[in-house]
Amino acid sequence: MTDPRPTSAFHSANADPAVTDRLVTALDAQAAVPGVRRLRAWAHTRLGARPGEQALDVGAGTGSETQVLATAVGTWGAAVGIEPHPGLRAVARRRATEAGSPARFLDGDALALPLPDGESDVVWCERVLQHLTDPAGAVAEMARVLRPGGRVALLDTDWSTFVLHPVAPEVRPALAAVVRATAATPDAGRNLAGWLVGAGLTVDHLDADVLLHDSHAISRPIVRGIGAAALGQGLITAEQRDRLHADLDTAAGHGTFHLAVTVFAAIAHRPR
Repeated sequence: MTDPRPTSAFHSANADPAVTDRLVTALDAQAAVPGVRRLRAWAHTRLGARPGEQALDVGAGTGSETQVLATAVGTWGAAVGIEPHPGLRAVARRRATEAGSPARFLDGDALALPLPDGESDVVWCERVLQHLTDPAGAVAEMARVLRPGGRVALLDTDWSTFVLHPVAPEVRPALAAVVRATAATPDAGRNLAGWLVGAGLTVDHLDADVLLHDSHAISRPIVRGIGAAALGQGLITAEQRDRLHADLDTAAGHGTFHLAVTVFAAIAHRPR
């Protein structure tokens, strides 16, 4: 996507195979979280992709939701996933082939979608806008490719709602700063409706759910990454990092570990 940030491994500039493997692992783990499942189901139901329609998935990742759209539009329709990261695009294509899905995947930029005006009936964009420095421009681009009456579903994270527990009070501000810095637009979730209205679309539905990790299974790659970043930036000491890891490991063993963030969703349409 345009203007890659060094903190975001999702950008196409970060194409190292080892990075791709970590991204796939993270996306698969998130897809298994009940809150993500609920919000995706809610959004797909209200987006209402129908047989014969043209569907677009902006920032398709591993292609799971492009496949859902492909099933909904059927053999008379088409579902295309735009994914700039070559490693993720390859995974999406392989998984679609293995699943027997007709979903197709193309390289592309959210700010310059490779489609003509008014071609798409439905557009899906999940947890992509947080990684862009011009998310409003990307939403305007989605509006451009929508036909009159076409629908769009935006799902995105609001990192100001991030909670990690238990964490010593003196460490919390440092961890909050690290988490917010991982996104170009950390408060994307709360801005979805505003961006849609700004693009000339009519908002029909709004909802949110919590991406809540299993309290008995600490998300060690996430926690270790946050701790390492805070230490590397001089925001915490090595002793504080070690205490953070130990406290969270103990809490997970007792079922009192807590890692959560709110994801928002908005469904809108282009007026006829």
